[in-house]
Amino acid sequence: MNVDADPMTARQEGRARRVELPVLEDAPARCCPPLAAAGMSERDAELTARVFKALADPHRVRIVNLLVTAPGPLCVCDLTPQLGLSQPTVSFHLRKLVEAGLLLRERRGVWSYYRVDRGTLARLAVVFDEGGDRAEGDHDG
Repeated sequence: MNVDADPMTARQEGRARRVELPVLEDAPARCCPPLAAAGMSERDAELTARVFKALADPHRVRIVNLLVTAPGPLCVCDLTPQLGLSQPTVSFHLRKLVEAGLLLRERRGVWSYYRVDRGTLARLAVVFDEGGDRAEGDHDG
């Protein structure tokens, strides 16, 4: 029997119920055209800026780093000691990253587990693509 199919049966049998929360299509990280793209719309610019804003906090950058390097999804209780922050503060930062479309959240009973949306990371890599105009490793100095 599918655990998600009948939440009451799953609860009665002591199994955790996994619920994958959908990422909104308007999540900022769902778009993000290359910065070098001609004619970026105002909406694309706003959504891209929201992703950068979500990553503008050093704690959030560390959270993304911890999740990218983790062997699997982590809960707040896994992140709190590594970050040296309180549980409510870590939860706040996780919520901001989820809202930006950078993280996926999975409910397991009363706990939420977080992981990086790998598809989003691939799309973000394109944001800085200059269309192959410069050779790899060629930097302005």
